[in-house]
Amino acid sequence: MTDTSSPAGPEGRDHSVQRQVTIPEHVPMVALLGQRDEVLKAIESGFPKVDVHVRGNVVTLTGRGGDVALAERLVDELSEIASSAQPLTADAVERAITILTSPAGERPAQVLTMNILSSRGRTIRPKTLGQKEYVEAIDRNTLVFGIGPAGTGKTYLAMAKAVQALQAKQVNRIVLTRPAVEAGERLGFLPGSLNDKIDPYLRPLYDALHDMVDPESIPRLMAAGTIEVAPLAYMRGRTLNDAFIILDEAQNTSAEQMKMFLTRLGFGSRIVVTGDVTQVDLPGGAESGLRVVQDILTEIDDVTFCRLTSADVVRHRLVADIIDAYSRFETRPGHPGRGGGTARPEHSRRGHQGRQ
Repeated sequence: MTDTSSPAGPEGRDHSVQRQVTIPEHVPMVALLGQRDEVLKAIESGFPKVDVHVRGNVVTLTGRGGDVALAERLVDELSEIASSAQPLTADAVERAITILTSPAGERPAQVLTMNILSSRGRTIRPKTLGQKEYVEAIDRNTLVFGIGPAGTGKTYLAMAKAVQALQAKQVNRIVLTRPAVEAGERLGFLPGSLNDKIDPYLRPLYDALHDMVDPESIPRLMAAGTIEVAPLAYMRGRTLNDAFIILDEAQNTSAEQMKMFLTRLGFGSRIVVTGDVTQVDLPGGAESGLRVVQDILTEIDDVTFCRLTSADVVRHRLVADIIDAYSRFETRPGHPGRGGGTARPEHSRRGHQGRQ
């Protein structure tokens, strides 16, 4: 690596710096640069004031000292990610830059190469710093609340951890549940049996499950009780031992339902509760149990609240912009909010941390 610098600007306040990063021989340059130089273009887009030149396995960076130093760290991190045989994309570059510039001090390679589950030819892993913290919280705590907007991977990552725990024989079964708010109000008007009426509200859980478990084995696992997908009302009166339990769409539980669900926890079990407190659909302006529980359990050990934000959205880039736009609109003075009560401010990505 070489480093040359020379003064620039009328008074020499800004210095032009040039650094060369030599990529290890075991890292294919095509993997680092991406198809049609997709990754290279993303690096240039992320650092518009840095000139990036590639010759052979040497990447030369020229520009202001601070920008070049950050771009150099980025290239080193991308090289390590590429060496793990993980495909690099423009999206991965953008996420790596976000991680590098965050105050958390995490390395992008540590975040983006953290494998949770490999299934059906694909690997499920966190894609943002917030998602990594969420996954680590599930590993450390018995009860975890994943709170955040749509597209942040709350349910999907929890499902991956559940399947991982089942495969590792840490639990004997997986229990997936969510409130069927609309179904509970209008079952008589829907055609078909009770299962036919409730099934649409559970479909997102089935979809995620099919991504992680051989679809042909799911009926057998469900028949044996190894995997159970059921409405929240079916949890009443039960004690769930040696299970990984996920409550999805928890913002649509009442305070009483949340208490009922949490007290189903048995020996050898763990619970993940997911929801978006800005999307409450409870009738009559009822208070969301997911909002209330944040004031009740904050001081209990082995309980963690993980708050994901628009920065953790892994859908189309517009989704994060839409979430931010709605957040600005809903926090304007005089806005009534929705779903009973005012949404809790997101003071931090994570709330009280149990056993950390």
